[in-house]
Amino acid sequence: MQRLLMILLLALSAPLAAQMLEPLEPPPPPPEGMTDDPVEPEVTILQRGGDRVEEYRIDGRLYMVKVTPPHGVPYYLVDRAGDGVMIRHDQKPELSVPMWVIKSW
Repeated sequence: MQRLLMILLLALSAPLAAQMLEPLEPPPPPPEGMTDDPVEPEVTILQRGGDRVEEYRIDGRLYMVKVTPPHGVPYYLVDRAGDGVMIRHDQKPELSVPMWVIKSW
């Protein structure tokens, strides 16, 4: 009997509790310049002589150039420091020799 009474009270109080809740306000928009959109580079493809040149820019700043010769392996020119000086970067991994001390005496 008590169990039935508790279920009846809960069933009657649920709609009343739902009416007492106020709807939430929508969240404010994010501040200017703060977006979740990933920054996509702007790519310009040019033909210079026989080479295909792809220029990659973000916000109008050139940060990487991919040069593909007609017969050969493509190579990259990358602005690592952001000062406008392009340094050639091939896709070959640079050799990194482990220098751990295993045992010393």
